[in-house]
Amino acid sequence: MVLHTSLGANLLMVVSRKKNTINWIPFILVIVGLIDSVYLAWLKFANATAACGNIGDCESVNSSPYAEVAGIPIALFGAGAYFIMLLLLILEPRNKFWGANATLGLFGISLVGVLYSAYLTYVEIAILHAICPYCVLSAVVLVILLAISIKKLLADLENPDAE
Repeated sequence: MVLHTSLGANLLMVVSRKKNTINWIPFILVIVGLIDSVYLAWLKFANATAACGNIGDCESVNSSPYAEVAGIPIALFGAGAYFIMLLLLILEPRNKFWGANATLGLFGISLVGVLYSAYLTYVEIAILHAICPYCVLSAVVLVILLAISIKKLLADLENPDAE
């Protein structure tokens, strides 16, 4: 019960800080990315077909050898990364250590994610000749998170005493 209350209080701190309303945006984006990657990982583990409709070719992408690294679905790595980013956003308002380092962590994870997503997008277009809209969604989320983290890091450099 205490853990639940503490987690709820931290979530409220993340999404309700009046001084920096940009905190809403990464929080929502990380939740979207987490749902997206968990769904893609579930598809891989359940050997299910993605609900893509007429948009893209999810099945070709998700069943390709590029959808795994060492037998582990790429989407599972993505889910782990989004989960860590969610924890960073929750922990950020707790104390000075997390306040100072959460944005740096968000920057690092989103930078690696953007670079790997760029590689995977190249694979989709140039090799597989198929696009997965869920993969594109994750790539767009990561690009926006990277831009937000860069903006926050630059703001912190310009005004290091701001809380």
